Amino acid sequence: MSDITRRAGVSRSSFFNYFSAKSDVLWSGFDEQADAAIERLREGEAVADALAGIGDGLAPDALALAITHADAMGIATELDRDRAVRQFRLQREIAARLAHDGTSPLASQVRAGALAAAVLAAVWAWADRTAAGRPLAELLDAALALA
Repeated sequence: MSDITRRAGVSRSSFFNYFSAKSDVLWSGFDEQADAAIERLREGEAVADALAGIGDGLAPDALALAITHADAMGIATELDRDRAVRQFRLQREIAARLAHDGTSPLASQVRAGALAAAVLAAVWAWADRTAAGRPLAELLDAALALA
């Protein structure tokens, strides 16, 4: 953290005004895309379109590198926890949108859970070395179709 804050030209305390934990730095690009998707859901965009938008412009970054090397970096458990938090946040927002559109509460939760899991599964597949060369948008479309 000292190296990061020194290079950024800010103090550690200033840094944590923007990020509550070190791992949030890894997730910042994804979180930005997810926030935009959630806003589009709230504005009435179709669920599939809003979620597919998460893949637009998200370039391989520190998160993809961390996912690929999580075991070697000793952060696999932390990444799993952070993934679950983000997956549930998406699920909550998707379920609210589906319920607003008239889907029953149970069906909204089940469908939203599947869709949110598909988004994070696509991110993991995208970061995995076996998915090299496939854009996130392509993997996201495939995962959402399965859900």
